[in-house]
Amino acid sequence: MVSYDEAIDFLYNSLPVFQRMGPGAYKPGLGTSLKLDEAFGHPHRRFKSIHIAGTNGKGSTAHTLAAMLQSAGYKTGLYTSPHLVDFRERIRVNGEMISHEAVCDFVERYRNMDLGCDPSFFELTMTMAFEHFAREKVDYAVIETGLGGRLDSTNIITPELCVITNISFDHTAFLGNTLEAIAGEKAGIIKKGVPVIVGEAEDEGVRRVFEQKARAENAPITFADRNRYWKGEPVDFHFDSNLFGKFTTELRGDCQIRNTATLLAAAQALQLPAEAVRRGFENVVELTGLTGRWMVVGKSPLTVTDTGHNEGGWRYLAPQIDHSVSGTKHIILGFVNDKDLTHILESVKGISNTRLYFTRPSVERARSVESLMDEAARRGLQGCGYPTVAEAFARAQQDAGDDDMIFVGGSTFVVADFLSSLS
Repeated sequence: MVSYDEAIDFLYNSLPVFQRMGPGAYKPGLGTSLKLDEAFGHPHRRFKSIHIAGTNGKGSTAHTLAAMLQSAGYKTGLYTSPHLVDFRERIRVNGEMISHEAVCDFVERYRNMDLGCDPSFFELTMTMAFEHFAREKVDYAVIETGLGGRLDSTNIITPELCVITNISFDHTAFLGNTLEAIAGEKAGIIKKGVPVIVGEAEDEGVRRVFEQKARAENAPITFADRNRYWKGEPVDFHFDSNLFGKFTTELRGDCQIRNTATLLAAAQALQLPAEAVRRGFENVVELTGLTGRWMVVGKSPLTVTDTGHNEGGWRYLAPQIDHSVSGTKHIILGFVNDKDLTHILESVKGISNTRLYFTRPSVERARSVESLMDEAARRGLQGCGYPTVAEAFARAQQDAGDDDMIFVGGSTFVVADFLSSLS
């Protein structure tokens, strides 16, 4: 039997990994996923699933929905990506990460097969997750797409419900450079007769894409942003919902207002009990192990980290950072080299009273500090550069007063480095 370190080394260094290689690791199409699925006995057919796609909010939506299902008494699998600190975060059952032994066993069995295909890291990890869920006899599995939808390897499943959170610009090299084109790729998860919830579709072209696809598949469609799911306006994330009673969301990012509507629509479609819905919203971190979503790790100064990493995410993050404290906002930023920073940096520019700390995450495709500082300077943003996230944070801690704020983000991998440095 391979050791856990050997198994992880194989997954990362013998397979194309998007985290390490970027676009070179992207393998559109379902051929390899179907071949792996057949070799392992079609595990996804042995449990019910819910499929989640979208540009932003997939992770928090997937985790909260899993928390609701767990609270309703269902044994629940959860497959998400990327992980922040531990590979096993990607595959959970009732909040418990897959064991080291299960990872080793799967890798050992795969390496002894001769399948005649060359899967990516994501394709093989997905198959590991599906087999683990089948072996654990889960009732439901909440499955998050990796990239896109139509050609994403997870799209071999036929779920009970599809959820598409929203559409904004990200991964345009793969998904298209218009919102309609990106929506078309995300709409690819819509299956014949399977209900679909769309969280946000304010753009008429985007809405039309979803309506046409749903009509073609005879799939009942609900636009969460067209419905009113609670009474009055939520204050400090307290909701008085029409169907599920009063609750407070544990996740506190401004984007969670929209996510809440999406989740209530999903809970209604799944006919989940009111108590389970409330408990899921109020205990998502404890029930699922979710981290990195407007995650407060310190109070004086307020210290927050968040995985928002594209235009849509920063549309919510920038104003929330801006109104979080009256003091200085010490913002630590790093990105990968294939990320379009135009809109993100413009959002950062709109935050008042800032001090910027530029850094780079510890992945091969990280954007250099020098390149990031040059890009920021072209937009009138000045700051100091630091070779690691930990060094940038140490400096921000020295600079920040009790009434200030430290924010760490820009890339999922920056958040991962930050959380690893705290452990």
